Amino acid sequence: MKIWIAPQAVAAIPSDLPDIEFSVYDGTAEPPGVEDVEVWVPTLIPVPDIPELLSRMKRLRLIQTVTAGVEPYRPYVPDGAVLCNARGAHDAGTAEWAVGAMIAVLRDFPGFTADQQQGRWRYRHTGVLADSTVLIVGYGSIGEALERRLAGFEVNVIRVARSARDGVHPESDLPELLPHADVVVLLVPATQATTGFVDAAFLARMKDGALLVNAARGAVVDTMALVAELNSGRLRAAVDVTDPEPLPQGHPLWTAPGLFLTPHVAGSTPASTRRAIDLVRAQLLRFRAGEPLLNVITGVY
Repeated sequence: MKIWIAPQAVAAIPSDLPDIEFSVYDGTAEPPGVEDVEVWVPTLIPVPDIPELLSRMKRLRLIQTVTAGVEPYRPYVPDGAVLCNARGAHDAGTAEWAVGAMIAVLRDFPGFTADQQQGRWRYRHTGVLADSTVLIVGYGSIGEALERRLAGFEVNVIRVARSARDGVHPESDLPELLPHADVVVLLVPATQATTGFVDAAFLARMKDGALLVNAARGAVVDTMALVAELNSGRLRAAVDVTDPEPLPQGHPLWTAPGLFLTPHVAGSTPASTRRAIDLVRAQLLRFRAGEPLLNVITGVY
């Protein structure tokens, strides 16, 4: 079995299986044995020209990402190959970032950090997470992990997913739900349907002073519509992802008031790495044994 594997996932290769032949591929050099590779574990940051690369992988049978998102690969998966994601591996890190970002903005930690740097003692009241309503849009495994972490903060959680299920509202209920939420957390996958999902109309339905938290993908939000709301002072936001990404110098998001921004680091933690490695190892063993794979991407997601 010939494998391409990301540098951060090499530890997933089972050492007791001598028939596994692997090459570390990070996208910076000519790909090794592109026509013979059967399993590809891509890097965290997508390599260049994925469509062209996949078109040359004639024996490919499995793409196992180390990320939950699969949008760079999904449209180009060759016939006969299966695409699987790392669902669950980044739940803890992303959920923890979302809680931390909420608290940072609501308690004005960035403002107090700026005061500290200037040597200013500036007493003031801040917001608080307690007694607020948190609306989770895209309630999957990360949403469940987020709700578990919010359990001790005395908040009311409203769950929304693409379709309704017990305790979870459908997306069609959002126009009625948004005006009641103090915090709106985005955890939806990046698809054609979710591109620009949070547009000017979505933002306009949010209550005055509400906080938008984007731990999904940058393209889910209409960037300039968000900038307009931030500049008006009506909404605040915490984002780990942007559109475009990386965010170029001089972009209006950098100086938008009421914005807390991190460079796509929510899932970049030791826990995420360990869990992704465990998942990749389990998938390789399942693939070799001809057993059903985990996290197979079908349909929209």
